[in-house]
Amino acid sequence: MAEALNANKVHPVTPPKKVPKPKTAAERKARLDKILAGLDKLYPNVTCALHHSNAWELLAATILSAQCTDERVNKVTPGLFKKYPTVAAMAAASQDELAQDIRSTGFFNNKAKSLIGAAKKIMADYKGEVPKSMDELLLVPGAARKTSNVVLGVAFGIASGVVVDTHVQRITQRLDLTKNEEPVKIEQDLIKLLPQDHWIQFSHQVIHFGRGICVARKPKCGECPLDPLCYSADKVLA
Repeated sequence: MAEALNANKVHPVTPPKKVPKPKTAAERKARLDKILAGLDKLYPNVTCALHHSNAWELLAATILSAQCTDERVNKVTPGLFKKYPTVAAMAAASQDELAQDIRSTGFFNNKAKSLIGAAKKIMADYKGEVPKSMDELLLVPGAARKTSNVVLGVAFGIASGVVVDTHVQRITQRLDLTKNEEPVKIEQDLIKLLPQDHWIQFSHQVIHFGRGICVARKPKCGECPLDPLCYSADKVLA
């Protein structure tokens, strides 16, 4: 297996064919442990990039983040939460007016419908409080598994699963932690692989890693401390 990781240094990239692939369960575990240690070193205090002050704001921001950058969402939510400061206020919002308030996040009509639907559901069935279980959250409009995992993990510290967004999907495939394409199946693979106490932080670490180093096009492999462990065919050698 590869030697210790070298973080924060530009280095020659190891060609994929020269990176040993683990062949036994013990070797796979040892490699995974080094990947997790590398991510812990890179991002020791990682947090959710979406600005929020409570579970409802996080849920709303996560709904807005679909097909939109966190940076854009963070520009929209201060004014949004000032205008609609409570779940009840959002539930009473005009869908057409709300759609214009969130227009810059894209898919604004659908998102407005989801936000109002989520607020009404939470008011009607959960006494205005965001529920703390996956089964209940999945009944809330706009809260699929990824959104529910974000809310449970970040707002409540509940490790119910692993958030799989485009960064997590791309990077876990590159690192050969999954061979699946569907987010639900990727999550199932990661739940089996990862210690449960890493489920929450792993996703946030990988998302930051995917934005800064292991980007979609021309990943910065020469800056990557996981390079000695990576045998992805799309490594950038130069």
